Amino acid sequence: MTGRIFVAMKYSTKILSQTTTQLCLAKGINHVVISPGSRNAPLTIGFTGHSEFKNYSIVDERCAAFFALGLAQQLRKPVVLVCTSGSALLNYFPAVAEAFYSDIPLIILSADRPAHLVEVGDGQTIQQENVYGKHILYNANCIEGENYGVHNETEINIALNTAIELNGPVHINLPFSEPLYHTENSPSVQPQNVPARNVVPMVLAKETVSVLSDVWSNAGKKLILIGVMQPNSIEEAQLKLLAQDPSVLVFTETTSNLHHPNFIPAIDQLISSLDTNDLVGLQPDLLVTFGGMVVSKRIKAFLRKFQPKSHWHVDPKKAYDTFFCLDRHLKLAPNNFLKLLPEPSKVSKSTYRETWLAIRSRKLELHKHYLQQLPFSDLKVFSEIFKRIPDDIQLQLANSATIRYAQLFEQKPSVTVYCNRGTSGIDGSTSTAVGAAVASEKQTVLVTGDLSFFYDSNALWNAYIPSSFRIIIINNNGGGIFRILPDAKESKDFKTYFETSHTLSAKHLCAMYGLDYKRVTDEGSLEETLAGFFEISDTPSVLEILTPSDLNDRILLDYFNSIA
Repeated sequence: MTGRIFVAMKYSTKILSQTTTQLCLAKGINHVVISPGSRNAPLTIGFTGHSEFKNYSIVDERCAAFFALGLAQQLRKPVVLVCTSGSALLNYFPAVAEAFYSDIPLIILSADRPAHLVEVGDGQTIQQENVYGKHILYNANCIEGENYGVHNETEINIALNTAIELNGPVHINLPFSEPLYHTENSPSVQPQNVPARNVVPMVLAKETVSVLSDVWSNAGKKLILIGVMQPNSIEEAQLKLLAQDPSVLVFTETTSNLHHPNFIPAIDQLISSLDTNDLVGLQPDLLVTFGGMVVSKRIKAFLRKFQPKSHWHVDPKKAYDTFFCLDRHLKLAPNNFLKLLPEPSKVSKSTYRETWLAIRSRKLELHKHYLQQLPFSDLKVFSEIFKRIPDDIQLQLANSATIRYAQLFEQKPSVTVYCNRGTSGIDGSTSTAVGAAVASEKQTVLVTGDLSFFYDSNALWNAYIPSSFRIIIINNNGGGIFRILPDAKESKDFKTYFETSHTLSAKHLCAMYGLDYKRVTDEGSLEETLAGFFEISDTPSVLEILTPSDLNDRILLDYFNSIA
């Protein structure tokens, strides 16, 4: 149903501003992150002039974009980003790419110079139209002027609806000529809202369901690999049926947010150091994948070498041929797909699950034994952190070493886990976690490495960090993960150009931003500090843990050898 909109609010005199803000409000898009500037003044006036918009001011555009990403991640609906002209919108690009690959809806509103001032040497001006290239779902290039009202209204409707319907980033470029700050009390335009469509789930033909059921029933070794998933994406009843099927082995990752005793959460722990015979035994007849990007490099290498006869990816939107053997993209929600499968009693007999759960059990015992005699190191620190993480919190993980260490430990079912795995960058982990903390009712804990934290330190430059927010920094004085990579340490100038050694501390940053700061350098202090670190306080808190950089890589490599 379509209709005309009238909302009482304070208006910029710019028609493009009125059209944009009113259409956002009509579609229920009311969270707005604004990077201060002048050319975007008409948009800022429109959004801040109405109480139904929840506005946030974030100066650093890169941090603002990742903050918005964290909001949208938790709200599960589009969040608006507003910036001035010139290089400002380029600083949004890392978060735009992350949103594109992680299916998170962001709406980029970039203010622009009018067309006659572009490419004539005017200040703070670049070619803004279509600037995000292939990393955006829709580009709406608006045109200033009374004759372009229908064009602009149509473009803005399409862009906003695309973000809602397809869960991803869109870009609306809005040129404004001066004067920029004039306002009026009533609207000059009442744009028509074309509502977003309700996305209808795909229905498979009966013949297709029959073929899938036959393949499923006859496959004696079925491997289900689950990447990034929002919590509660699959019903408990469906998970139980999977867990009962002796021919099904379920691999989950830290970011899968799925738990069952018959599922295997620490993939690298299981498959490290398996010989060829074991790998052949693990090779599935059928591989079914759900969710987003997969962290484990070991499972990628295994499935590329020991390919299944068939690979199905189940996702309503897209499928990547990660293992180079994809033959079906089933455009369904995973939960709906699982409801189509035969019951476990109707499938072929198999010892696939039993065999690998037994191997997993032995590996887990070796894992526990190794941790008991472990010296103070990155691995020991992660073990202690995940042992003491409170129930029912939101856990945000930085990329690189942090997420890979987390993959070695089973997380509590009540803990929801997030990580920016779309592009796997370290650039916005803290900003994302802050945005997510603002939007979530749960306490948020960020676990991060030192490079990721310092790289995104402007994430703390805002007034919105909840007092319950906690940051744990594992500081090994550089990119310790590079020490683990084959031959990396032998490279010339390794410490300068790969590991990026440093002596920085978070202490002064915390003092500048008013955060409580704690620092530990040994196991005893770590245990004592963690015991009270998550308790309610009046200010956000940071715990910086210094670990021995020269020891960490040897311990991790020895760990994998010890559980072989």
